[in-house]
Amino acid sequence: MRTKPTKDELAAAYGKTIPDVIAPDLEVLFCGINPGLYSGALGLHFARPGNRFWPALYRGGFTPRLFDPSEQDELLGLGLGITNVVARTTARADELSPDEFREGGRLLTARVAEYRPRWLAVVGITAFRTAFGRPKAKIGPQDGELGGARVWVLPNPSGLNAHWTPAALGDEFGRFRAEAHSE
Repeated sequence: MRTKPTKDELAAAYGKTIPDVIAPDLEVLFCGINPGLYSGALGLHFARPGNRFWPALYRGGFTPRLFDPSEQDELLGLGLGITNVVARTTARADELSPDEFREGGRLLTARVAEYRPRWLAVVGITAFRTAFGRPKAKIGPQDGELGGARVWVLPNPSGLNAHWTPAALGDEFGRFRAEAHSE
């Protein structure tokens, strides 16, 4: 299980990257905005205790139980993976420039083309809009494909996105799961 990083470990995590949890031909590749310092310090995706990604995955029916971030590699056995639009860690997503998002979108499209997931699920509407030049995009399924994958945008599961309650996040993840599994 994870341990809480120290203040020095958090400071040292700035600008680090976390390896993707990825394999060819996944059902869904979940894509965060970028890792926070807590995640960078631990080397785990969505690791901050207040982040609601793992509960939303469970509530949405993607995992059979609530996973701890330290179990992230078990997602591969379920046909799921994790990556980010921008790889480098920051204290806040607003530290990223529009150019970084656009470059991240280009790199993400290439990664998706290489690994061929059926679905790309971006968790964060603002990041999606900026990275892919789609200012009017809304939560839910998107027109067209990226790198050969269908695309669904989910709400950002950060605790800072408080207008999406844990139940509403779980419902939206479940709505996506129902669509992804209906084909």
